[in-house]
Amino acid sequence: MSCFNACKKDNYAPPTNKFTGRVVYQGTPLGLKNNNGGTVYFELWQGGYGKSGAINVYFNQDGSFSDLLFNGTYKMVIPTSQGPFMSIENPETHTDTIPLVLTGDKTMDIEVMPYYMINNAKFIIGADSVVTASCSVKKIITDTNAKDIQFVALYVNRTDFVDDNNSFVSNTIAGGDISDMNNLSFTAKIPTNIANANIGVGKQNYFYARIGLKIVGLDDMLFSDVVKVSL
Repeated sequence: MSCFNACKKDNYAPPTNKFTGRVVYQGTPLGLKNNNGGTVYFELWQGGYGKSGAINVYFNQDGSFSDLLFNGTYKMVIPTSQGPFMSIENPETHTDTIPLVLTGDKTMDIEVMPYYMINNAKFIIGADSVVTASCSVKKIITDTNAKDIQFVALYVNRTDFVDDNNSFVSNTIAGGDISDMNNLSFTAKIPTNIANANIGVGKQNYFYARIGLKIVGLDDMLFSDVVKVSL
C-alpha cells in the first residue's frame, strides 16, 4: 500500500520500500508519454490497511517507474486500456496478474508484448535549423490481435519532455502512406521564433527530438528514446 497523508491520519508509519523497474519488451524499455507524471500505469492490489481500491503506479516517458510501498503481498495488473502493448500471461498465475511480494526494496522489469517497436531512431540537425530523423518500425503482434498504424511522427521540443502534447514542431506520416517500414524519414524546421515561448534558434542552440507511433484504436502512443540535438 502506498500512502502519505492517509498514513498520518490513520497513525500508520509511511511506506519505505522502494519499488522500481521498467516496462520492457525482451529487455528493451518502451518509450511512453509523460504528461505531468505519466499517462500509462499499472495497478497494485493489496488487502488490509482499510484500503479496498488499487494503487496506481505510473510509468515515466523512458518506461521506468518508482513508488514507495509497505511490506506485503500484492497483485499487479496492467489494465487492458493501458499502453501501446498487451500483457503477457504470468507462468505462476496463468493470467495477466503478476504476484509481487515485498520484504524490502525491490527492482523488477515488467515484460509486455508491444504491437510495434520503433528501431534505429536517428536524429541530426543542420545549419539551416532543420531536424532530420529516420527510423524503422517492426510489427510485433501479427495474429488476430494485430492493429494498424494510424501515424508515425517526429516531435521536437525545447525541453526533454517530448510527445504529441509537448512539442513546438512536428512532421507526421499517415499509416496508409508508409511504403517501407524499414525506412521512415522525417524533416522539421525549427522556427526563428517559437510561438508562445519567445525562444528560437537565436536563443537556444539545442533541442530534443523523439519519434512517436499512434496505433489505431489505442489512446496511448509508443515512442523512441528522447535525443538531444544541437545546432
